Amino acid sequence: MKILKDNIEVKMEIPGAIIRQQVDFGDATGLGKISSEYFSLSKGVDTTPLFIGLEGNLCQCPHWGYVLSGQLTTTDAHGIEETVNAHDLFYWPSGHNVKVTKDAEIIMFSPQHKHTHVINHMIEKVKG
Repeated sequence: MKILKDNIEVKMEIPGAIIRQQVDFGDATGLGKISSEYFSLSKGVDTTPLFIGLEGNLCQCPHWGYVLSGQLTTTDAHGIEETVNAHDLFYWPSGHNVKVTKDAEIIMFSPQHKHTHVINHMIEKVKG
């Protein structure tokens, strides 16, 4: 799920301020503490080999985020692809891989316990 800023409903606009809100943008019920992450990614980065060994060989952590710049494409367990671009808000449910198609900077919010597990798995994969 993604949405371009201009497609988010303006709830309030006054001189010097515009407030937009997208409701029902994922559900964090029961996920515990949330971590915030800032990723700088180069074109060509592909998480597929880093997720081998996780359930379904996919990231099993949901993420909510914003693309500051660049472009990324996720692929889910069914092979469905979705591309997010600069200025898109996104929600990636559990069960995905990510490929960076243009150098990217993103901000994400993730369930801390689940994403720490995935990050630690990737660290071990890189170590070999």
